[in-house]
Amino acid sequence: MVAVGETGLDYFRSEGDLEWQRDRFQHHIRAAKLAGQAADHSQSGCPGKTRYGYCRKSGPKTVGGVMHCFVDDLATAEAAMAMGFYISYSGIVTFRNAGEVQATARGIPLERLLVETDAPYLAPMPYRGKPNQPAYVRHTAEFLAELRNETYEELARRDYGQFFRLFRDATLVTDV
Repeated sequence: MVAVGETGLDYFRSEGDLEWQRDRFQHHIRAAKLAGQAADHSQSGCPGKTRYGYCRKSGPKTVGGVMHCFVDDLATAEAAMAMGFYISYSGIVTFRNAGEVQATARGIPLERLLVETDAPYLAPMPYRGKPNQPAYVRHTAEFLAELRNETYEELARRDYGQFFRLFRDATLVTDV
């Protein structure tokens, strides 16, 4: 085990009383703390103040984790990073209508930026609308590197190192 995740508050498809989600989210963060593992935090359709209020209430700073598939503003990213989270971008950042997401991505400190696939969803351009796959993460990384005025190689090398710093118990599997 390298993390407690897919956890968080997903309001995109849920309706009615969502207290059960908030309760489980707090339990997941406590489990991550007890296990000494990062929390992989997913969110959808949930207001930033609500998400981070529950993060603070559960005290994840001692755990850290990933704000997965990040689409919020820089102030929200800064609040998450202050609690020990990394900010991770999926193919959404490559979309033509993602100007605000791109502006935020430019402002994330190098040591807190991650790139992800979120397969099978959110394929980057030029595959938008098709099922995503891990091989497409390169397109997202190349886009982010250009957006941030760095080389793909620099971004990929840093992302690789940051993954293993955050998920310290992860091992590289080479013989599949």
